Amino acid sequence: MIEVHNLTKRYGDKVAVKDLTFTVRPGIVTGFLGPNGAGKSTTMRMIAGLDAPTEGTVSVNGGRYRDASAPMAQLGILLEARAVHTSRSAYNHLLALAQTNGIPSRRVAEVIDLVGLSEVAKKRVGGFSLGMGQRLGVASALLGDPQTVILDEPVNGLDPEGILWVRNLLKGLAAEGRTVFVSSHLMSEMALTAQRLIVVGRGQLIADTTVAEFVAQASGNVVVVRSPQSSELRELLVSPDVTVSAIAPGQIEVHGLSAEQIGDVAWENRLRIHELSTQQASLEEAFMELTRNAVEYHAHGVTPSHSADDRPVTSGDPR
Repeated sequence: MIEVHNLTKRYGDKVAVKDLTFTVRPGIVTGFLGPNGAGKSTTMRMIAGLDAPTEGTVSVNGGRYRDASAPMAQLGILLEARAVHTSRSAYNHLLALAQTNGIPSRRVAEVIDLVGLSEVAKKRVGGFSLGMGQRLGVASALLGDPQTVILDEPVNGLDPEGILWVRNLLKGLAAEGRTVFVSSHLMSEMALTAQRLIVVGRGQLIADTTVAEFVAQASGNVVVVRSPQSSELRELLVSPDVTVSAIAPGQIEVHGLSAEQIGDVAWENRLRIHELSTQQASLEEAFMELTRNAVEYHAHGVTPSHSADDRPVTSGDPR
């Protein structure tokens, strides 16, 4: 379990994280979302004891991670997959970590096999692709068979097979009762993987909720109705709190009533209904809607897309 209480981090006059409180519980995959510059990486670094909070506290499995007698058994963390000595082989990199943390060497072979790097285990890490580097980073995080796992962008650079593997891996770890906390900008994948979300913007908490509740909050109460008697139904539904718009011949969009309420009105007035469907936003749409005021950098007009690493960097950048 990860417990964050009133966490604040300042870099000079720059506030990267402000009064952040949340709990990441075992047994489920919890997604950590936020725009670039939202303070996600800073928060994860404070959880791992790499940065000291200006205010507030963080505990991992009931204590400070930096005080753990067997740290890699308490928390497995992937923040930067390429932070590896490039002249070492994948096997020797993991073996060095194992030997300095009292982990049996047989565990090295186990995690190499788990992440699918057996064929390249003795090759220099400097020649690895981005996806292979990600797999090695995941192997490092899992080396100590940890109770709690934090992964920052674990599917970055992976092909579809690798993305599916990470998804199943995270779900499997959660099913074993472990705490799984994962950050990603790939909303379609997060929608398939996470059950709960922690969403931050400009260092502050925006949402701490389930995926379903987060999406429902952004979706509003919108129902599409298709009926050969849509005009008659529209007249019955319109009120000060209900708006009805025609979106196609015989098809209307209703704001302010549930599908059940619309169906009851149609039934009571003997009107035929051919379609009655609630319109729900995707996780990506919900994220864009609920974080639009927390985006640090906005694009204007039609410009080439840029990766997160291309954005401007300022002193104390809290990414």
